[in-house]
Amino acid sequence: MRKRTLSIIFSLVCVFAQAQVVRKYSNEFLNIGVGARGLAMGGAQAASADDVYSVYYNPAGLARIENNFQLGVMHNEYFAGIAKWDFGAFAVPIQDKKRTLGFSFYRFGVDNIPNTLFLVGPDGSINYNNIRSFSVADYAFMFHYAQKLPVKGLTIGGSAKIIYRQVGSFAKAFGFGIDVGVQYRWKGLQVGLMARDISSTFAAWDFTFTEEEKRVLVQTNNALPSSTTEITVPTIHIGAAYSISIKNKFFILPEVNFILSTDGRRNVLAPGKPISMDMNAGLELNLFKIGYIRAGVTNLQRVYAENGKQHFTVSPTLGVGVHIKVISLDYALTNVTTLDKNSSAGTGLYSNVISLRLDINKKKK
Repeated sequence: MRKRTLSIIFSLVCVFAQAQVVRKYSNEFLNIGVGARGLAMGGAQAASADDVYSVYYNPAGLARIENNFQLGVMHNEYFAGIAKWDFGAFAVPIQDKKRTLGFSFYRFGVDNIPNTLFLVGPDGSINYNNIRSFSVADYAFMFHYAQKLPVKGLTIGGSAKIIYRQVGSFAKAFGFGIDVGVQYRWKGLQVGLMARDISSTFAAWDFTFTEEEKRVLVQTNNALPSSTTEITVPTIHIGAAYSISIKNKFFILPEVNFILSTDGRRNVLAPGKPISMDMNAGLELNLFKIGYIRAGVTNLQRVYAENGKQHFTVSPTLGVGVHIKVISLDYALTNVTTLDKNSSAGTGLYSNVISLRLDINKKKK
């Protein structure tokens, strides 16, 4: 168990023990997605997001909120409940609803990890009372602002985010970044652009091992990590959607998003250097503005089969929702792996997501 604990700690900590560097998957917890509506549509929301969940998908959508206050919450668990993903946000329109302020909170964590560093004493004896537990968690706190522009249908928004990451008492990191977005709507057409980490979000790591912990690590032939700064480079989300109304009772909303990453070649739909392009797509059926049926695709990847032929894999998503008066309840079934007809490795790993939105309006005098 002692070796297992060392492996866990150093897989989480020592990976950062280099000089300042741009990493492909830094702050990756912020790419999971929030809200069952968005996740059910494969994350394709840059153009159509227009409620409190816009804080994640495109802050420009916050300017389209017509309620006096919106609250959104989500809880999700991954890998049989080992990892927990929590989200909460609120948005408040101001100045005759031409501007909107918002705040959001994110946490992705694994709790109660056994720390067996001191399970075996200097004399070789085993003392189970020395086992302690620790948590590994990533936090983000975001402040949002959006407003309507003089051009009809045009809105802009931005987010300032504070990142805090913690690996028990062994390491912690603080960071800061900025996101910006814009949306435009004309009749049924909706387009949006979201620039995530436009400032190149940084996270400065600091390692806080005690002298006794350092001694144990050195005795077990582990190199001690040093402080470092991690950089997350910009990602651009470009989306287009079109709302189709049938007798003003049924609505169909297809949307497609293209994601441009700027950190070099990735295994996505269109890999390149330094820019790679991925794609998400989603579809929503709106029944009387009460019931919703959704589907989407995400994580398109090129893979090679055993016969050497190249093909694509994809992660499908499904979901439903209901809106009654001031409450919106949404459910999504998402696949955390890819769907590959040539392999069974990615089957059975599904995640159930439930999110809630509360619309609050002032009483009319």
